[in-house]
Amino acid sequence: MNLQQLEYIIAVDKYRHFVTAAEHSFVTQATLSMMIKKLEDELDIKIFDRSKQPVVPTDIGAKVIEQAKLVLFESKKIKEIIGEQNQLLSGELRIGIIPTLVLQLLPLFLNSFLKKHIKVNVKIVELTTEQITQQLKDNTIDAGLLATPLHQPDLFETPLFYEQFVIYSSSQEKPIKEKNIYLQRISTLINFGYWKKVIACARK
Repeated sequence: MNLQQLEYIIAVDKYRHFVTAAEHSFVTQATLSMMIKKLEDELDIKIFDRSKQPVVPTDIGAKVIEQAKLVLFESKKIKEIIGEQNQLLSGELRIGIIPTLVLQLLPLFLNSFLKKHIKVNVKIVELTTEQITQQLKDNTIDAGLLATPLHQPDLFETPLFYEQFVIYSSSQEKPIKEKNIYLQRISTLINFGYWKKVIACARK
């Protein structure tokens, strides 16, 4: 058993296709299949049900794949320990970010971070909040910039900032006296016909 085999079974689980998994792993399909077969023989189990299309993990295979993700995640800490000892960060940092924050946040830190840590390969992918949450749990990304709160006890969450919104309504409607309007209040006002039409909702 080796880390490469674990990467291969995770790739097949992700793409549910041996050829596609091989392409993304930069090996031939024959090599990937052979390495997975050797792992299955060593463990004396079937990790994937090849009779189904797309291929799916067996019950025991799904458990092995989840453990493989943890093993690979922990193995990366060895390089981190060495980097900390040498006071030099290196490796790959995978960040998921929701599209609405790309132009707003990345310019604030990305260039300075890359200049300071020249041996870190930063990989950024645009995802939804739900996708980021799932990929954090799957250890396919290392950090996420997304909408909070998540209410996920198994994820560490730190709010970076809060946004204020303003509401514009028709001048013909009776003005709202509240200084702050919460989302629940907006829904109530619309449902009860307080506003005939909400014209816009924008960031302040």
